Formats: sequence, C-alpha cells, structure tokens
Amino acid sequence: MNPTRLALYYAAYFAVIGILMPFWPIWLEGKGLDAVEIGFILASAPFVRAIGSPLIAQVADRRGLRRPIIIVLTASATISFAAFNYIDDFWPIVIVTILFFMLFSASQPLAESLTMHVVRNEGANYGRMRLWGSVTFILAAIGGGYLLEGRSVNIIFYLALFGLWILFVTCIFLPKFRFPGDADKGFPILKLLKIKPFVWILIAAALIQSSHAVVYSFSTIHWKSIGFSESLIGILWAEGVVAEIILFQYSSLVLHRISPTMLIVIAAAAGIIRWSIMGYTDFLPALIFAQVLHGLTFGAAHLGAIHYISE
Repeated sequence: MNPTRLALYYAAYFAVIGILMPFWPIWLEGKGLDAVEIGFILASAPFVRAIGSPLIAQVADRRGLRRPIIIVLTASATISFAAFNYIDDFWPIVIVTILFFMLFSASQPLAESLTMHVVRNEGANYGRMRLWGSVTFILAAIGGGYLLEGRSVNIIFYLALFGLWILFVTCIFLPKFRFPGDADKGFPILKLLKIKPFVWILIAAALIQSSHAVVYSFSTIHWKSIGFSESLIGILWAEGVVAEIILFQYSSLVLHRISPTMLIVIAAAAGIIRWSIMGYTDFLPALIFAQVLHGLTFGAAHLGAIHYISE
C-alpha cells in the first residue's frame, strides 16, 4: 500500500512539472516579459530551492515528521500559485515565483526520504515508484501541448493549478511514518561537507543538473520561434522522459551492475554529447536523439545521487 501511495504522489507532483517546465516560459512571455526577465525569474527557482529546501528539511528532521510538513507546504504552494492569476508586472511575478518554488520544491525531498524509508524497510523498488512521475510528466507535456494550440496561454495557469490541487489530495494519503527527532541544534550539512567523497558527488550531481537550466528555461520559446508547434514541443519534452522511465523501470538491474558513482559519470558524459548537439543544430532528427539522452543526463544522475546518499 505504501509504494502505491508514494507512486500516486510522484504522479501528481510531476504532472504539475510536466505543465510548468515546458510551458511556463510561454506563460511568462505572454505576460510581456523579455528574455532577460524570463531568465531571471526562472533562475530564481533553483536558487531558492537550494537555500530553502535544506532549511525546511532540517526542521522536519528535528521534529521527526514528514507527511504533515509536506501537506502544509503543498497547500501553501497551491495558494501562492493562485496569486499568479492576479499579477502582471515583473517584480510581483518574481516575488510570487520565489515563494511558490520555495514551498513546492521543499516538499519533494521530504517525500524522497519517505520513499527511501519504504525502499529500505519494505523492499520496494524506488525506480518503479518514481517512474509514475515520469509517466504523468509525459502525459502532461503532450496533453498540454495539444490543449495550448490555438488557445490562450492562460490555460497553462489553470492546468497547473488543477494539478496542484490533485497533488494536495495525494499528500493526505502519504505514509504516516514518524522518524526519530534530531536533537542536534547545529547544521548537519556542515558535518556532511567534511566528507570529501560526498562533497565531490554533490558537486558533480549539482553541475550535471544545473547544465539543464538553459533547456528548461528557453528550449520551448526557441523551438516555437523556429516554427515547431506546441504539440511537437510537448512530444520533444516527453520523449526524453520515456528514456527516463525505461531507466527507472530497470533501476534494480542497473544498480546491480553499475555503481551510483559510475551512473553520475555516465550522466556527465551523456551531457557533453547532448548539449553539443543542441548547441549546434535545430535539425529535428538530431534533437530527437539529443532528447533521448535526457534519460541519462537527468535520470542516471538522479538515480545515482539518490542511491549514493541512501547508502
């Protein structure tokens, strides 16, 4: 039952991302923002995630709680996202973006800790739970692309808001584990930063994931500018996640043969190939191949990092 509840959470969470990641830049462009402003807004999301998520996770560790905090974060994120419907100017959008992504992003690492608890104690397969998030990302990206064609960009907002409400419902049914509270009033991350192998893995995984930033922020706008339809753009986004699903489906077999550290090395090598292709050509078959490599550049790096930390 617990793996099913977590799979539903991943499905709802990544359905929201499947709307926001490909199409939110178009919504921002529809508000009259230029490329510099859009870049600034989208760059603020990972910045606040890097700062806010560890702080919120530390509160969760001290209290030994996950599910109640995830519920509060998701409800607050949904309410803050609704504010986008009432603002049009740059700085208000920046402020709401920072608030929303700080709340929305902080819940996912807490859910990951629930998942790894189930993996360790119930023998569940992480990849098979997580792959449902990839499935709904695909459905949201393709479906969102088709729904957007010939319609107002405001449909992006309403689809994402609906997805957030569904996510809130799934949070209510998350496992009710209580973890031992951490009485340490210091900053546990400082202890981890003294472990050199951990630091190198952290840096490598961060660099690989951050290398996706330009694609996440501007690929949809760029592809639309060269004549690709919204439905084709949705398919390009989705096909990379298909490769990710295959990797997660066979994650146990992969991890039996390849160490988490080597998965991160493979992700870095795939990134060199992928970004080289996308930086030099808009030839559709080449882009299709480059997007398939997302299964390695994101999937392998994520799988490697999660299991390295778990070990």
